Amino acid sequence: MASILDFLNTPKGEDFISKVSEITSEDKDKITAALGLSFPMLLTAMKNNISSAEGNNSLYKALQEKDNSEKLLENIKDLDASKLIAKGGGILDHILGSNQNALTAVIASTLQMKESSASDILKMASPLLLSILSTQNKREKLDATDLEALVDSLLGSSSKFDPSLVQTFLEKNKDGNIIDNVEGMIFGGSKNDKKDGGILGGMLGGK
Repeated sequence: MASILDFLNTPKGEDFISKVSEITSEDKDKITAALGLSFPMLLTAMKNNISSAEGNNSLYKALQEKDNSEKLLENIKDLDASKLIAKGGGILDHILGSNQNALTAVIASTLQMKESSASDILKMASPLLLSILSTQNKREKLDATDLEALVDSLLGSSSKFDPSLVQTFLEKNKDGNIIDNVEGMIFGGSKNDKKDGGILGGMLGGK
């Protein structure tokens, strides 16, 4: 099954990794691993949020907003990083709430990078993630009742939207080595045996 982690090995993913590396001055391998942690953390938090009707409607409305459209995904090389970080800060406040600092610290300590870098990575990742969700939502012509399935698709726990997800990413994963290692750090166990014993299980209550 495809997942958000496959994005990291596409041309768009590589462009985004380069952009984040420029801003944080962290090497690209660390950025790749940090994004591999950040994306599933954010998606898991989103899934928790949309378990309520209010949270579900809030995310669905956000995906309809022009600022969260596919334009961000299509213009990664031209992104203004400072504006992206500022936008991401607001998104993280909504998605993560009081967990934001703790998750930033987990990424920083796990990958031995500065907390300021980990914070900027999370902030840059969140608007991109909304753009990917918005692109998928538009491509599949979904409504609010489909959000959980869409999030599951990006988490790799459902293959329902795999064909369009590959279209959104443009290119399938070429080399799973880094991705496999990152998934083990996040979920505990191997890529094909995801459990709640990893970072996500500890930080987000195993949900």
